[in-house]
Amino acid sequence: MTPPQPERIRVLVVDDETPARQRLIDLLRKDPQIAEILEAENGMAAADMINRERPDLVFLDVQMAELDGLGVIDAVGAEQMPLTVFVTAYDRHAIRAFELNALDYLLKPFSDERFEAAMARVKARLSERGLGEFGQRMLDMVSRIGTRDGWLDRFVVKSGGTTRFVRTVDIDWIEAAGVYVSLHVGGAEIPYRATLLELADKLDPVRFIRVHRSAIVNIESVLHLEPISHGEFEVILKNGSRCRISRSYRSQLERRLRQPL
Repeated sequence: MTPPQPERIRVLVVDDETPARQRLIDLLRKDPQIAEILEAENGMAAADMINRERPDLVFLDVQMAELDGLGVIDAVGAEQMPLTVFVTAYDRHAIRAFELNALDYLLKPFSDERFEAAMARVKARLSERGLGEFGQRMLDMVSRIGTRDGWLDRFVVKSGGTTRFVRTVDIDWIEAAGVYVSLHVGGAEIPYRATLLELADKLDPVRFIRVHRSAIVNIESVLHLEPISHGEFEVILKNGSRCRISRSYRSQLERRLRQPL
């Protein structure tokens, strides 16, 4: 009897950086089991393509402008997601949440061997056809990712007799204002009763960096930096706001970027 042929796999590669997408595409093209390779250059296009094309596998960049990897899962619905391999520049501490939910990941920059190991796990999972269980694990991950290790995923803001939730990822920067802070979201300023020091310990350090004694910025909202003098920079944010990187906090940003300014 002829042994059954391995199932052909339709793959979607999602990354907002063209070289990163091309690297994965080049590796996938070497695999005879890959039937089709789709690509999306941002989160919105990825969510639409997942709903429309229903790929078997998604390589999903975690950090993207506008709609990030977790936002894609939110938009599609965790239970409707294909098998997913996260592609991330997060350090090993930050990606423990993915590991604990049995979701594979590729840590940039990754080797060919690491990619092949991820594909071996993907093929084993697909052959098990346990995608319902995988979907539930992903749903669990999305519900826990914001609170794991104490990172806040939402601010509960009370004002004028109403209570609203402000997603942490939507905040561009946070400014100290005495016993309050101002949450800068788009063009709005939202007061929140807490000190900057209290919040610094509760925000994901992969995304939020303290750049001054009175400011924390969302690195995803940074448009560019402008040098001022004596090693200080001004941060220009996508919403047009400006804040200063002081010399004493510059090293924290350089450690996060893994390169000097």
